[in-house]
Amino acid sequence: MWKWNKKFTLAFSVGMLLLILMPVSYAYSNDKGARQMVQVEVAEPSVAPSWTAFGGAIGGVTTPGDLFYIDATDNATDLQVTLHLANANQLIHCYRYLLLKVGVYAEGEANQWQKASCWNDEPIPDTYITLRNGQARFALPGKAKYKVTIDDGCFYCIRTDAEGGSASPQFCLTTE
Repeated sequence: MWKWNKKFTLAFSVGMLLLILMPVSYAYSNDKGARQMVQVEVAEPSVAPSWTAFGGAIGGVTTPGDLFYIDATDNATDLQVTLHLANANQLIHCYRYLLLKVGVYAEGEANQWQKASCWNDEPIPDTYITLRNGQARFALPGKAKYKVTIDDGCFYCIRTDAEGGSASPQFCLTTE
């Protein structure tokens, strides 16, 4: 009995170790068929939004710019897109307030960008990301290319030495 228990424990331990070390991937399907891939690309720093902040400065976004590009041309289903302010915990020490207007644009004919519409063809309402809400969420139809931007904004910077980080906002985008 003792030898069998040792062998079982050894086999179980090796199996668990392999499961822990093995990269895990999964896929799922629903009644409507398999979901297609959505590609998200971070915009180059040269086209990112910018502003100048220093202790005691009240100002706004001086250069609107792109954050992310979303390619959902191979995805027929609607997307739920959420833009997150990834370092809000650091920014609250630097800004009294930070209010950024999020823009969403769809690629039209001749590679021209135009304001995107929701899945029901209604225009996307003005959407803001702040230190309080930390995210902006919107629904987009599939089979299109989009870009997410910061179009405008204002701030009151109280200091620029963030505790353990940067006074510059860092963004993260998720799609479902």
